[in-house]
Amino acid sequence: MKKALILVAALLTSILPMKADEGMWLPLLISQRIGDMQAKGFKLSAEDIYSINKASLKDAVLHFGGGCTGEVVSDNGLLFTNHHCGYSNIQRLSTVEHDYLKDGYWAMNRDQELRCQGLTVSFLDYMEDVTDQILKGYKAKMTEAQRVALVAKNTKTVVDNAMKNAGPGMRASVNAMYYGNQYFLFVYRTFSDIRFVGAPPSSIGKFGGDTDNWMWPRHTGDFSMFRIYADKDNNPAAYSKDNVPYTPKKSFKISRAGVKEGDFTFIYGFPGSTKEYITSDEVSYTAEVSDPAKIAVRTARLDIIKKYQEQSPKVRLQYSSKAQGISNAWKKWQGEALGVNKMKTVDSKKAYEKAFNEWAKGTQYENILNELHELYAKRNPYFIASEYYSETVRTIELLSLAGNVKRSLDNKQRKDAVVESFYKDYYQPIDEECFEAVMDFFEKGVADNFKPAYYKEQMAKYGTAAAWRKDLFSKSIFTDKQKVLNLTAADAALVDADPAVQMSEAFANWAKDELQGVISECNTAITLAMRTYMRGQMEFSKDKTFYPDANSTLRVAYGHVEGYSPADAVYYKPVSTLAGVLAKDDPNIFDYNIPQALRDYIKQGGHEEQPVCFLATNHTTGGNSGSPVINANGDLIGINFDRVWEGTMSDIAFGPDFCRNIQLDIRYVLFCIEHIGHANWLFNEMKFVD
Repeated sequence: MKKALILVAALLTSILPMKADEGMWLPLLISQRIGDMQAKGFKLSAEDIYSINKASLKDAVLHFGGGCTGEVVSDNGLLFTNHHCGYSNIQRLSTVEHDYLKDGYWAMNRDQELRCQGLTVSFLDYMEDVTDQILKGYKAKMTEAQRVALVAKNTKTVVDNAMKNAGPGMRASVNAMYYGNQYFLFVYRTFSDIRFVGAPPSSIGKFGGDTDNWMWPRHTGDFSMFRIYADKDNNPAAYSKDNVPYTPKKSFKISRAGVKEGDFTFIYGFPGSTKEYITSDEVSYTAEVSDPAKIAVRTARLDIIKKYQEQSPKVRLQYSSKAQGISNAWKKWQGEALGVNKMKTVDSKKAYEKAFNEWAKGTQYENILNELHELYAKRNPYFIASEYYSETVRTIELLSLAGNVKRSLDNKQRKDAVVESFYKDYYQPIDEECFEAVMDFFEKGVADNFKPAYYKEQMAKYGTAAAWRKDLFSKSIFTDKQKVLNLTAADAALVDADPAVQMSEAFANWAKDELQGVISECNTAITLAMRTYMRGQMEFSKDKTFYPDANSTLRVAYGHVEGYSPADAVYYKPVSTLAGVLAKDDPNIFDYNIPQALRDYIKQGGHEEQPVCFLATNHTTGGNSGSPVINANGDLIGINFDRVWEGTMSDIAFGPDFCRNIQLDIRYVLFCIEHIGHANWLFNEMKFVD
């Protein structure tokens, strides 16, 4: 029986590496994968991908704004990223009179490039395995608290040493891999003078809106352009009119040759978070409890926002970025739950765990899965209450403002900028209607024994969320911008008595005092147990090549151009074209109303076959948005921006049959720059290959 179970486990862990282009690989260790990459068509060396001795492809890849990726495409600091990555910066630069989201923007020279306050980009200078240094002094008998303290102390030493004699803009961090079984130092150079160069109108850059998000076929021109500026010595510097375009160590050459099915592709970027090695307990909670609950709440919020956006161009602009932030995860969770169920991931995990437990008898790993099961059972009731809090009460905008203003006054900090920014993009009818909707979800979703006493008192007083809403918004000072601007530290009593402040603080204290303690205790224990389970998986599955979960550090993922079959008798080709844009075009629907210039150009010029997007098998996740898609020669062929809906569960389990990433064909980027933006001057600084 034991031999049979081990054979099952071996099959479970070996199938994916044989079939799929799974994995997010650390560039420092890419030499371990270069043979497989070259066997699949890659023509460069490991040193071409990552090197500290010479300029390499890593030097043309950047972390954009801390949450996306971008790539340098000229020796004058010009960069590409996604339209949705630049979205919030473009919105901040926009007004109703100059709506760069709706109409697009194209600088016609460098003097017209617009400063983006607060935006930064970072390049990885180098990375280093520092496991021995971080765990120096560790003894097996140490408690977890002692280990955490030791790791923190040693991390500070490693970071301090890395930053000795560091130049301008340098920063360092240590990141854990494999749940703390390995540690790497990452040293970055960060630039803060970033300027907006151009982007297509949202009818191209966000074509299809929420309807097409995460879907295939896709026809979205999801790109924007920015430029990095540096001081006269090419170093990071604060914004100055005297700064000059940054000269990078490396910039991508752009291929205009196009792609075809089977072509090698690889993606270089900063993927955010994956959980490939979790247990069946975590998978079932995610797909069967957490995702459905969050989807339902966000559906209600999005419906309310959309209703008001359709009534007012001003509200549409105010809530464009907010709606995008809500909807992106909302639709991703739908696909994730669907994919987990379709792949029977919970059953597969349980089969693997059964085999693991049989193998683990008599070893240090014998009880680790039982321990994890008990920890999840203890944590999850508290965790779902916390998630409902995050998706309901914490999304009420009035409460957010009230809390921020109170903290500013308490800390004697200036509040005016916070207040002005808030009201610029605030529409009270949306907030009021959302209040009523989300509080109804809180009532139904949170178990009575977990609800805060404050909530029960308010509901006893008002009877319904609708009555509570009416009283709150009619009495709170925070609905009046001028009154909020006039507040000073002397008004502390008035602020403390405000119903919005009281509600915000009551729920925050409940979450801190009654939920977070148990959640934190359980999560700490889960992390410790997962560290042990991770080691056990590596010993149990010796034939499997393990890659670390994504954690916003630079990774390489490689694959090839390929379509997929989402259902019986259905096959999706891997390339979309302008013919599909024209077929979806509808002047009466905002998300499908393409610019008249594009409509005319397609019809008169016979450009229906112009490629727009393509699919590949690269393993990606959030954070890979904007990542360069590179061909076998190391040239830029596209910009990654999404995954197909059926494959969004790849954060948990990679399915080779339908996990596909979606990228914008670089030729469509060039097409839009030339024919929509007429910004051909930018081509003079790019380097092209055919």
